Amino acid sequence: MKIQFWGVRGSIPAPLTPQQIQSKIIAAVQRITPKDIENSDSRERFISSLPSWIFGTTGGNTPCTVITDGPTKIILDMGSGLRAYGKSQGCLEGLRRYHIFSSHFHWDHIHGLPFFDPAFMKDSEIHFYSPFPKAKQILQNQMKRPYFPVPFEAFTENFNFHLLKPRKSIELEGFTVNWCTMAHPGNSFAYSFEKDGKKFVYATDVELRTVDFVKDERTVPVFENADCIVVDSQYTVEEACRKVNWGHSAFCYAIDFAVFWNIKHVYLYHHEPTYDDKKLHSILQAARWYAQYINRSDIKIHLAKESREIIL
Repeated sequence: MKIQFWGVRGSIPAPLTPQQIQSKIIAAVQRITPKDIENSDSRERFISSLPSWIFGTTGGNTPCTVITDGPTKIILDMGSGLRAYGKSQGCLEGLRRYHIFSSHFHWDHIHGLPFFDPAFMKDSEIHFYSPFPKAKQILQNQMKRPYFPVPFEAFTENFNFHLLKPRKSIELEGFTVNWCTMAHPGNSFAYSFEKDGKKFVYATDVELRTVDFVKDERTVPVFENADCIVVDSQYTVEEACRKVNWGHSAFCYAIDFAVFWNIKHVYLYHHEPTYDDKKLHSILQAARWYAQYINRSDIKIHLAKESREIIL
């Protein structure tokens, strides 16, 4: 299976500001030496040697992560990244059947749906999965006036809703899908997708607590021995202490969680919208130092970035 990020920010879209772009240019210029601009080859080497926080960006779209496996397309959340995915070649080619799993219905996880091009195409087939019984009503309401000019009824007629029941996995085009509720205002759900001996977990918008470090029939099928987890890590420890019950976790809690569940790869996700690329990369470095500090440098820690791909 291939997993690709289309939106990785939390709370609200956070596009690069002019000041942030200028800071990147200044940081790059300060690193230039005469040898770096002697010819085209030296210039290319210089550019490729720049830190990733200068040459590139984590991205500013809100959550949307896509799993593809052959013709299967599974969409996780509908933040503003869903708009970008809907315009991509990979989204539009092949069979237009989309399986959308929703963690919850806060704005930053649904406001991309009205801009998802395939939803308006008559030949599209969309299957929407959620443990929330009123999912259809919620999505319809965000597209009513005065909130949006185009009604939900403008979507394809092949828009189907599936209610997920507690502690009952489903089989979906070769995947086994499990889910469980997580601590977040109004509840949020984590999902695991397992196929051919590989297991991927999506756990955004969660305030990790002691109860999440307990192995029971609710949590084991979702988390145990996963190959990879995409997990909420919006805060530093200081922020997490100040924002109790806001529904998000510190990056070190995410690593502790992965250690407890024997998860091999951790992708820090749902990034704070006020953090620039340099700050996010400092958090990544701090997370790796923390893993070394607790003697678990075997866990691989990554930063979720728009367009980044994971192959399992």
